[in-house]
Amino acid sequence: MAAQTQTAGENDSPTRHIVAKTVKTIVPVAEECAYTQFYCEENVWWLCDYVRTHESQQLVKCFVAFISNESRCVPLWRQRVGKSEDKLITWDYSNIFTCVAPSEKDYHVIFMYEPDDRCLVFDLDSDLPFPTYFHKYVTETLRTDHILRPEHHRYFRVVSASVFLQKFASDRRHMRREDGTWMHPPPPTSPIATPESVHNLDDFISMDPKRSVGTVYNLQDFVRRFYKNM
Repeated sequence: MAAQTQTAGENDSPTRHIVAKTVKTIVPVAEECAYTQFYCEENVWWLCDYVRTHESQQLVKCFVAFISNESRCVPLWRQRVGKSEDKLITWDYSNIFTCVAPSEKDYHVIFMYEPDDRCLVFDLDSDLPFPTYFHKYVTETLRTDHILRPEHHRYFRVVSASVFLQKFASDRRHMRREDGTWMHPPPPTSPIATPESVHNLDDFISMDPKRSVGTVYNLQDFVRRFYKNM
């Protein structure tokens, strides 16, 4: 899939809409969401902004999860850009599928909604339904750390949607080459900034619990926090 601004639902499989038909959602269907490949943090910011604008009373039930680790090598399955049968992808901006070397840009961001005991995950880069129940997302996309090298274990910085909207900023410098050209085309919207910062993306990607906002979990604790049926 080319790196371009598009609706998130282009070339979707029919199963992408199954959950959306059976649960009340608080964001548009995937086809109507603002989406730019390789800018997952901004895609999620706009989902949060939509809830703030149209479903403000639900914002307290929404969360943002940055997925990364110290090695900056994050294996995820069921990603639409994946070319293997199980859609495995290791997120970085050169679009490699195995971790040959650490990449400071290797992370992923998802939007989560917890209206009751069943949490929903909204991942515009996934080929799973939009949204997907948390337990299915874990089973299909995160799977288990036991099959991975320790340096590839996934960690999660979870931030409330309201704090994310207040604190997050990105001037997209991480997507520019040394000569100033774009590694991948940016979204058509203006960069996200706050009165305090124009760029703090690295603080959110960091899995140092003492850095930035929110709570950092390993995979096991992340599942315990959001899967109430365990």
